[in-house]
Amino acid sequence: MNWTAADMADQTGKTFIVTGANSGIGYEAALELARKGGTVVLACRSAKKADEAVARIAEAVPGAKAEKMILDLGDLASVRAFAAEFLAKYPRLDVLINNAGLMAIPYSRTPDGFETQMGVNHFGHFALTGLLLDRLVASGPSRVVTVSSGAHTPGVIDFDDLDHEKSYQRWEAYSQTKLANLLFAFELHRKLLAKELPITSLACHPGYAATELQSKSESWFNETLMKLGNLIIAQSAAMGALPTLYAATVPDLAGATYWGPRRPFGFGGWGYPERCGTRPNAKDEAVAKRLWQVSEERTGVAYTALR
Repeated sequence: MNWTAADMADQTGKTFIVTGANSGIGYEAALELARKGGTVVLACRSAKKADEAVARIAEAVPGAKAEKMILDLGDLASVRAFAAEFLAKYPRLDVLINNAGLMAIPYSRTPDGFETQMGVNHFGHFALTGLLLDRLVASGPSRVVTVSSGAHTPGVIDFDDLDHEKSYQRWEAYSQTKLANLLFAFELHRKLLAKELPITSLACHPGYAATELQSKSESWFNETLMKLGNLIIAQSAAMGALPTLYAATVPDLAGATYWGPRRPFGFGGWGYPERCGTRPNAKDEAVAKRLWQVSEERTGVAYTALR
């Protein structure tokens, strides 16, 4: 079946958070969720870009229930402030879409001391999900959708150098974060299942989609290659958002499943969404449990409802 956003059921009455929703996959997902009647919170670092995204959605969907809230996933203080503001303002949360990310940037550290890609792509989303967990439980059946990438394939979680203080290769670091996304999504599913909580944890990837992510690599060579790829190979951001929308809204999907474009090639892919496989490293329960413990310790966010 060539599933598209037009096949998505009405989402009236449901509340969604989409991180990194000012552009690319996140924006397209937020737009379509709003088009189907959902209340969508665009969780973005830049107020200006978020305002522009909300305005574009309002123009495309008159009467859309879309609002921006500031969230810097690279700063745990911002993550906590966002969660507190959301919980005070919204009585329910049906779907949390952990979409935002950085790719192959030069080495830097977050205010909390994390290597920036790991801090934003994994630790920030881990903390956000934990801080919103009780609201997700109260709103159940609810979902957590975590966006990963085919780049998880060569990924290795280096517990001896998570912050790449000993050495740093930007693509190696990115692959580690995308593997961490899958390990988190699947371990969250196992913990939810053990406690019989009404939340489904799934993962997805957009394939090779033309987005602004490539323009944030801060490398002329990388950006030039990516721009050529966007022109020649990549599918649109709207097509790249379909696996996210599928995982977020299609009824009765099993937890710990991974959704992506139908036709894979290399780290990318294109086409309509379907269930896809992962490399064995994403299903390593021992690594997932250790990463979970480290993530709780380093973020200070304890998933008490899952203990």
